[in-house]
Amino acid sequence: MTAKPHIIIAGAGIGGIVAALSLLQRGFDVDLYEQATDLQEIGAGVQISANGSRVLCALGLEAAMTGIASIPLGKEVRLFSTGQTWKMYDVGAGSVERYGAPYWMVHRGDFHRVLLNALEAAKPGCVHLGARCTGFTQDGGGVTLTTQDGRHIHGDVLVGADGVHSRIRNALFGESKAKFTGFICWRAVIPMSRLPERLHRPYGVNWMGPHGHVVTYPLRRGELLNLVTAIERDDWLGESWSEPGDMAEFRADLAIWHPDVQAILDQVDVPYKWALLGREPLDTWSVGHVTLLGDACHPTLPFLAQGANMAIEDGMVLARCLETYADVPEALRRYDLARRDRTTRIVRGAADNVHRFHNPKLADPASAQDFVSREFHPDRVSERYDWLFEYDALTVPV
Repeated sequence: MTAKPHIIIAGAGIGGIVAALSLLQRGFDVDLYEQATDLQEIGAGVQISANGSRVLCALGLEAAMTGIASIPLGKEVRLFSTGQTWKMYDVGAGSVERYGAPYWMVHRGDFHRVLLNALEAAKPGCVHLGARCTGFTQDGGGVTLTTQDGRHIHGDVLVGADGVHSRIRNALFGESKAKFTGFICWRAVIPMSRLPERLHRPYGVNWMGPHGHVVTYPLRRGELLNLVTAIERDDWLGESWSEPGDMAEFRADLAIWHPDVQAILDQVDVPYKWALLGREPLDTWSVGHVTLLGDACHPTLPFLAQGANMAIEDGMVLARCLETYADVPEALRRYDLARRDRTTRIVRGAADNVHRFHNPKLADPASAQDFVSREFHPDRVSERYDWLFEYDALTVPV
């Protein structure tokens, strides 16, 4: 091809926008088609570790992200019953020193707004709203996306960044059946000013118990506290992030947890509830001129805080492959090869953390002491996290 391809992206979430910014930075023409009629990301926390933040810095977003982020000193684990605390790892200056990029904890809505502003500056009118994709056709000359309102958009590449319920994935490989993992999650965002002073700590905390865990961390420069719980239950299968739950049910799930957890629950106005459903990683993501990105191809449990980071990495590596290889199917094949093993390992690693965060040995403080001291020994933590944070989507071979 003598001209760089026109890239069509289905979905204007985090991964789709990062892919668009990475492609525009390399001189490609890009348009995003989003089914929503307005872009208001659901308010919840997102952790951007060094492997994700180095991509955002390379896209010129460091100042904007620093303006919205909380940068805690570290992450720690606490026992659900006694509150005993163990250090996991440093994330503030330690992340920059050790991994060469910052660790940010951000409100998803704030983050999405930073990305949208950057995209509008790079190509005004790049995002087309109210464009629900219904399918596509492709041939040797490219791909045509069809939308529910009758649009037919032709391009050289179609990227399905349309999330866990991806229509692009289903059209490529058939509908995949989600399996219930045995966990439901509750989430809430709480003004920090409403919490006791002892909880105004610049740390991400993972409370662990025998049948569930609770994650808290500050957002928006410490103005908010993000709360997410994962509880073992088998009586509800809703997958929506935005379904309000019953406060009494929420409190019952955490009734025997430490007073610090109770103090946080006391300040929740509306808890939102969803079931964690899992899908097996795909064996391939690309067919011809069509590929997938983010949750469309590797949805993961949130137990390594890597869902957004994987999508960010995908977007940059995809752009680099299309820049490096003029033949579109070959570029997408290379993207597939560069990303699939890593993302599969992350998905498996997140599932493995269930056995650390929810373990019968945590029920007794004595056995919990030995278990946590072993599983969260600095050497073991390094084994589990260094390879994640050291990854560089800007230089990894493609």
